[in-house]
Amino acid sequence: MKRDHLPGLLSALGGYVDTAGFLALQGLFTAHVTGNFVTLGAALAFGSSGVITKLLALPVFCLVVALVRLASTALNTRPDGGVTVLLLTQTLLLALGGAFALALGPFTNGDHWSAMLTGLTLVAAMAIQNGVHRIHLPSAPPTTLMTGSTTQIVIDAVDLWRGLPEDLANQARTRLRKMGTAVVAFALGCAAAALLFYGWGRICLLLPPLLSLAATRLARLPADGAR
Repeated sequence: MKRDHLPGLLSALGGYVDTAGFLALQGLFTAHVTGNFVTLGAALAFGSSGVITKLLALPVFCLVVALVRLASTALNTRPDGGVTVLLLTQTLLLALGGAFALALGPFTNGDHWSAMLTGLTLVAAMAIQNGVHRIHLPSAPPTTLMTGSTTQIVIDAVDLWRGLPEDLANQARTRLRKMGTAVVAFALGCAAAALLFYGWGRICLLLPPLLSLAATRLARLPADGAR
């Protein structure tokens, strides 16, 4: 694999962790944290658990993103700008989240301390990924939220069908390729998490740290993929 594959791998990881976390942790979105506003409303309406954890998800996410920004500034003298250190930290948090899920689950109460600890650990890991994307991969499509990418794909597809000048058409095709890869990878990650959760339950949360470790390895490669 080449470093150019890093955004796709992170998209698959984002879809996987978000889906597995949602299934294992009473509807908690660990990557798309603003989605918890919707599930929070549902929890309040139906009297289900997870209200406190969902309320804490956004401030925890914001705090970790702030720490990622500070760490990136402190590590910017490194050849990679500190991206591998950040991804290794994400890997550690994902490993802790998987270990907590295995040791403390299953989680029938989303506000029990065990579910809260597991869920917020995964939220922190995904906050790192979001921060890494914005700071170190700004030209890549988002890896944890596909709504904007899907919108742009449709717009570009319609514009190409209607006809564009060659330079604009090339730009649209490049965007389509990048964003299409991200959306497909995210969807595959979601599907894999659902299938593995169905077969293995919360044990499926042991896979994300391996994907994150692979992403860390890719991040160490030059942009052209040379080893």
